[in-house]
Amino acid sequence: MATTPVQRPSDGPCPAPPAHPVDEKLPAARLIPAALQHIAAMYAGVVTPPLIIGQAVGLDTAGMTRLIAAGLLIAGLATLLQTLGVAKFAGNRLPFVNAASSAGIAPMLAIAENTAPGHQLPAIYGAVMVAGVFCLCVGPFFGRLLRFFPPLVTGIVITLIGVTLMPVPVSWAQGGDKTAADFGAMKYLALAAFTLAVILVIQRFGKGFLKQVALLMGLLIGTLAAIPFGMADFGAITSAPVAALPTPFSFGAPEFQPAAILSLCIVMLVLMTESSAGMLALGEICDRGCDGPTITRGLRTDGIATLIGPMFGGFPTSAFAQNVGVVSLTRVRSRYVVAAAGGALIILGTFPVLGAVVSMVPMPVLGGAGIVLFGSIAVSGIRTLSEAGLDDSSNIILVAVALGAGIIPLAAPTFYAQFPAWAQTVLGSGISAGALVAVLLNLFFHHLGTRSHAAAALKSS
Repeated sequence: MATTPVQRPSDGPCPAPPAHPVDEKLPAARLIPAALQHIAAMYAGVVTPPLIIGQAVGLDTAGMTRLIAAGLLIAGLATLLQTLGVAKFAGNRLPFVNAASSAGIAPMLAIAENTAPGHQLPAIYGAVMVAGVFCLCVGPFFGRLLRFFPPLVTGIVITLIGVTLMPVPVSWAQGGDKTAADFGAMKYLALAAFTLAVILVIQRFGKGFLKQVALLMGLLIGTLAAIPFGMADFGAITSAPVAALPTPFSFGAPEFQPAAILSLCIVMLVLMTESSAGMLALGEICDRGCDGPTITRGLRTDGIATLIGPMFGGFPTSAFAQNVGVVSLTRVRSRYVVAAAGGALIILGTFPVLGAVVSMVPMPVLGGAGIVLFGSIAVSGIRTLSEAGLDDSSNIILVAVALGAGIIPLAAPTFYAQFPAWAQTVLGSGISAGALVAVLLNLFFHHLGTRSHAAAALKSS
């Protein structure tokens, strides 16, 4: 009979099993460069919503600096909560980045346009806070709602995000201020074109890390090129405090407008879908299954950050898909790398002078880079649609009508001028209008009728 060998004292203790790549704690020599890659991938996206919304509501240089610092701080805190987690309550404990999503920009711009000056940010923040509560309430049951947001619907919404935002960088490329006498001057267009060309050249000929930071390099080189022509304003750096924490409700107490709340709750459903899809994708990349409780904890983090963020100047928070791409590309799956990147964002957010450096980037430079940034969002949506079964005639009609509904506010801004104010806020955003139509048509084509027809349609979508 075989006997189990007895371990002798001289053999020493059994070695501990190696940590899962997600839980691996890397040495600083590997951790810091990997974290820098994540910061480079996310930074432009993190500061984009504050830049756009701040410009839209007419914030001065000091206000823009505070808004950018708040965005960085909230992104850092949300990313730390997501990667490190709190017991079984929040955090998916994956290398997952959370920050203000560009998906909320267009609806927030619509809220700003339909709100009196001085009340724009309070109305936006009130709607964002309610959207955060909505996320916390719906998150535990969201898995049951995912079937109403197949790739067919999310692809339409993501495409519309990129398309409806494109007028923003175009306006930036012309100088940013439509009331200025030199709006659209050739000097602005030339600077925007130069910035775009720099990004394209780096993307074409750059290698490794340089290629990954092509957008940031374009912003830097474009800003340096603007200095000799007097198109870069350094006033923000000289006037910004070196270190300061965001003050609660420094932009005013939140105001709660029903139409604005409805608009952002719709957007929150889209963001929750994106987050869930990102978690599932990241789970596969990291070889760590992403089950229902993990998704619930991840969405709860989104909700907490979206609820608390507006108190300091934050916006709707969700997953950053570009950082999922970084994990896939580098195969560095440690969540502590992303946690280190989140800690760096907190440091950037507590030093407003660093946010001021971003706010000094000239509008035409942002315009040239914005064409790439927002165009890439539209491409992501098109890629999603390409996997959504467009060989089915019902799906083709669904996409055509939903995209048409989403482009109406862009093609004819006064189309809904005779509608009630609440309807203008919801339908005046191409993203909200397109999402509503896409969800309703998905229900009509793929969920109403026989069970077998619905199953076949869902499989194709």
